[in-house]
Amino acid sequence: MNQALLKDTEDAHAAPGPHGLGATLKALREARRLSLAEVSGRLKYSSRQLEALEGERWDVLPSGVSLRGLVKNYGRLLEADVDALVSMLENEVGTLEAKPVVLTAASLSSSDLNMQSEGSRSSWGWLIVILVLLIVAGFYAIERGWVPDAWLVFDWLKQLKQ
Repeated sequence: MNQALLKDTEDAHAAPGPHGLGATLKALREARRLSLAEVSGRLKYSSRQLEALEGERWDVLPSGVSLRGLVKNYGRLLEADVDALVSMLENEVGTLEAKPVVLTAASLSSSDLNMQSEGSRSSWGWLIVILVLLIVAGFYAIERGWVPDAWLVFDWLKQLKQ
């Protein structure tokens, strides 16, 4: 019986498993049956960055705080021990200075470009709504007589007050 127990523990130690941070994250993602595209959509990091992280290609990833933030967010999404993942990261990469990430049009995928254009359209929409509301509120205040005559520099505004 002791030999069987000894063999089981030897098998457990010899069993192949994830050894690095990238392999661990990939195994956790696959265990949750999430694709890279799903994770990319939830975390707002590109699929290329996530592939580089899982492949442990540190030279193409940002370093320092940005990389730690990526690992923390990825760990939270996978409901993993974030502190352990950050510790693994520091063991593999060490503490590095943050290097700038240069994005070119060729490095962006079409999904990245679509997300950027959506944000700018919605910002303009909100700006227009706010401006219209301010104009309507201003005319209402003039009609009700809440605005002093000294503020009404145009004659047509003074006529609205009457």
